[in-house]
Amino acid sequence: MGSERLISLAGVFALMFLAWLASRDTRHINIRLISTGLVFQAAFAFVVFQLPAGVAVFSWLNDAVLTVIGFAREGMVFVFGPLALSPGQTGPAGETSPGFILAFQVLPSIVFFSSVVSLLYFLRVIPVLVMIFSRVFTSLMRISGAEALCASSNIFVGIESAVTIRPYLNAMTQSELCTVLTAGMSTIASTVLALYVGFLHNEFPAIAGHLLSASVISAPAAIVMSKLVVPETQTPATLEISVPVAPERRAATWIESVINGADDGVKLCVGIVTLLLAFLGLLSMANWCLGVLATKVFGVSVSLQSILKLLYYPITIVMGVPVADAGSVAMLLGERTIVTEVVAYQHLDALIRAGVLTNPRSITIASYALCGFAHVASLAIFVGGYSALAAQRAKDLARVGFRALYAATLACLMTGCIAGLFA
Repeated sequence: MGSERLISLAGVFALMFLAWLASRDTRHINIRLISTGLVFQAAFAFVVFQLPAGVAVFSWLNDAVLTVIGFAREGMVFVFGPLALSPGQTGPAGETSPGFILAFQVLPSIVFFSSVVSLLYFLRVIPVLVMIFSRVFTSLMRISGAEALCASSNIFVGIESAVTIRPYLNAMTQSELCTVLTAGMSTIASTVLALYVGFLHNEFPAIAGHLLSASVISAPAAIVMSKLVVPETQTPATLEISVPVAPERRAATWIESVINGADDGVKLCVGIVTLLLAFLGLLSMANWCLGVLATKVFGVSVSLQSILKLLYYPITIVMGVPVADAGSVAMLLGERTIVTEVVAYQHLDALIRAGVLTNPRSITIASYALCGFAHVASLAIFVGGYSALAAQRAKDLARVGFRALYAATLACLMTGCIAGLFA
């Protein structure tokens, strides 16, 4: 094993130590659960990165996702014309791209992808996959059925996973609530997969497969970190019981499912645009105020990104990122924390195109570590979403919210370490 991989291995335990330091009750940490979670992540990563059959399946899934996203471009070009063409592409009538435009070249693909996911739900493909993962987590990690169902759902969907455990929310322990919040913030929804692939597939052709892999690895990582930060001290109502997927809105026909998915995709696009407009504006204002204050007091210019970069820098080194690239990756992780992973992935693409990041190991680790909703905006989204379904648990959700965000951030970083262990 190379020295860089040993560093990534050490990083896994360093991140768990950080979770242990913030633990609410270290006496009740379940060592078996933590160990099983680590083995699950390592085994899956080994299959994806090292096992020939796993590499073949990984490659097939990557190509399949890219093909599906390619289908989305047909509708995008028809509706938006040359505005939908990525730089370097040529339209059916010889049109050329005016340059990169996020709103026309990447975001609309979410609508199509959301329709595909909705159709897969109608065909019972995704519910079957969710139940398979749920039973694996329940049997191997010995967590409650509700936790396992939610963590499994988050591999494929986002805040919508809350619906799957609605009947169990009022009876959940605080540790369970922390786990479901952590799982939501440390994974990504399949509906936004197209967004990140759209940023990076030209510079990083295997990005789709890696993001699929990262979402799976992050689920047990979320369970491990949440159980370190808020260990279970009670007996969950669904302990070691595989609970069924809760009934949800089900389309009567496949056409209705496609329409519902498209509508949800539009809402998601609007939500992403709204967050970007608000948070990028607020970041600019905060950096201006901070810069003015720092210049007058210390005579130097400071930004939130530069502060977070310093905080993430040692963690980036421990993840196994080469020192030459650690500063750039640390900056991306800091951006994800305050302005979402959308901006971070876009800037990752820019760094690759500019030749700042050229080491495949650094790019792979960064792609895995950024793969999650572990940022301030999602904390409000997930706490608010779950509180709307179980109003009487709103205080408990708010109480564990920041611990869950901390655990989710560590879970994403652990996923980056696992990738570095086998990359």
